[in-house]
Amino acid sequence: MANIIPNDRWVVEDDGLFCQEVGPWAETKHNLVSYYGRLFSTGMKDKWDSRIYIELYAGAGYSRIRETLRIVAGSPLRALPLPHPFDRSIFCEKDSVSIESLKVRVKRIAPRADVVFIPGDCNDRMPDLLAAIPAGSREDRVLSLCFVDPCDIGIKFKTIRQLSNRYIDFLVLLALYMDANRARAHYLHPKSTKVAEFLDSPDWRAQWTRAESSGIAFPRFLAEAFSQSMETLRYIGQPFYKMKEVKSPEKNLPLYRLALFSRHDRAYSLWNEVLKYSTEQTQMFEEE
Repeated sequence: MANIIPNDRWVVEDDGLFCQEVGPWAETKHNLVSYYGRLFSTGMKDKWDSRIYIELYAGAGYSRIRETLRIVAGSPLRALPLPHPFDRSIFCEKDSVSIESLKVRVKRIAPRADVVFIPGDCNDRMPDLLAAIPAGSREDRVLSLCFVDPCDIGIKFKTIRQLSNRYIDFLVLLALYMDANRARAHYLHPKSTKVAEFLDSPDWRAQWTRAESSGIAFPRFLAEAFSQSMETLRYIGQPFYKMKEVKSPEKNLPLYRLALFSRHDRAYSLWNEVLKYSTEQTQMFEEE
């Protein structure tokens, strides 16, 4: 892989292209997602004819850790050079500078990979996303892994629902603390529709009132309500404790949770491996 410093596989050199600035917790996220992606691509290679990797908020591919000179490759680039690569990757990103930078980096790192780039907001580009995912058949079975990585709770559940008509597992970043909890007053405003679109639940405020009276915090309410929405699509519901919490290393405060949603128990066996070994002291993120 080009520009990788030998003693750290995913630390990269500045290539002069656009690079997002992120907090140090982003490395934890990329590590968790890329480890699960590797387990998924290997674990499913003999069970499905094609495996597709999708990111709905793909970014620029490189991120600079805030207040440092450290630059790391993000999950889109890590999904390409796997021991058992995905048959196709689909990257959707609304920021034009980010997606153009990502294109250059992908071409440099994996020039022969089958990659589809979709510019724009994923909530508005559903026809293009569905067209890029092979439909599959009994003779050509297709399974996809979709990483949903928004900076807020801006993913609309209707987007998830439309994608769920295919065989797709979802790994979702639930921005419960860094967005929803901070903006709770705004989202509770009667004119705000963001939570309703996030949960596909117009009457969510009544549900929240009952949950609050039972002592449930707003972030947990949203996480469990989202899981209930996924159950309506025949995904296996996930308890709050199975959603991997990611904290700010500076203040040790929770930021978000990573939640896996699948219709098959096998996926959760792989996710349990991620939960079991998701500490910086393990060797799980080293290249095989």
